[in-house]
Amino acid sequence: MSDSPKSRLSRRAMLRTTAGAAAVAGIAAATAGTAQAGWGHGGGHGHGGRRLPKERIAVQLYTLRNALEADLEGTLGALSDIGYRNVELAGTYGRSAKEFRGLLDRYRLRAVSAHVDFRGADVDQLIDDARILGYHVADCAYANFGTIAEWASFAQDLEAAGKAFRKAGIAYGYHNHAHEFQAIDGVRPFDVIARTTTRRNIHFEYDLYWLVVAGADPVREFYRQFGRVRQFHVKDRADDGSFADLGTGNIDFARIFRETWAGGAVLHYIVEHDQPTDPLKTAEVGYDYLRDLRF
Repeated sequence: MSDSPKSRLSRRAMLRTTAGAAAVAGIAAATAGTAQAGWGHGGGHGHGGRRLPKERIAVQLYTLRNALEADLEGTLGALSDIGYRNVELAGTYGRSAKEFRGLLDRYRLRAVSAHVDFRGADVDQLIDDARILGYHVADCAYANFGTIAEWASFAQDLEAAGKAFRKAGIAYGYHNHAHEFQAIDGVRPFDVIARTTTRRNIHFEYDLYWLVVAGADPVREFYRQFGRVRQFHVKDRADDGSFADLGTGNIDFARIFRETWAGGAVLHYIVEHDQPTDPLKTAEVGYDYLRDLRF
């Protein structure tokens, strides 16, 4: 496909139509919880003049999974046209690590992170793939157990996997949902993960939407694990609890970013939406919001 400016614009318009048709209809509602009053509204541009460095802005490709399945190359090209240079991977859509890396390079995209589950996987193979794809940060995307004992066992395994990744030069972490912050027998599973693992081997990727849904204050939780929170999933929440494009919901990202900026600990601010009706529009709105946000 030609890469002239005209063709890129046509490709982008075409992909928006394709992505919209391929997307899952409807927006999933959140399970429980409401935003605390202090979080305010996320639509504004905050106070002060600080902006996120563009090199810290990324998009989680899970957001665009339907578009990527419909047209892998066209979607990657459209993301590049929007302005993204960084992506977080969630699979390689039937391509080998080498093939997918070639596509990323072709469209001037860089994998800065990936969601990879160590459970039932060949960790050595995951490490080999990471080296080919080029990322140095990875995360376990999901776990859920009914007892604290099961969470503790999982955390021990997570620590062991993190150690193996670290020795290979890859930082490994855990990505939260809401349930890790909801107590089982008076104990929050997230606290079990935090105290069972070490900061040397396991960092945290905070999904800000799910923290809010859980009724937790992202800033407070950031300082409870100060130095271990290296990534944010930046996902907005509509008033009815469903997912929202960035800046159209009620999470005050300016406040969160401003109050967690200490030390520049957060490496990646990753745009995500679990059920977008128009994935490329969601990606573009998210990029523009993070690029222009002042805090």
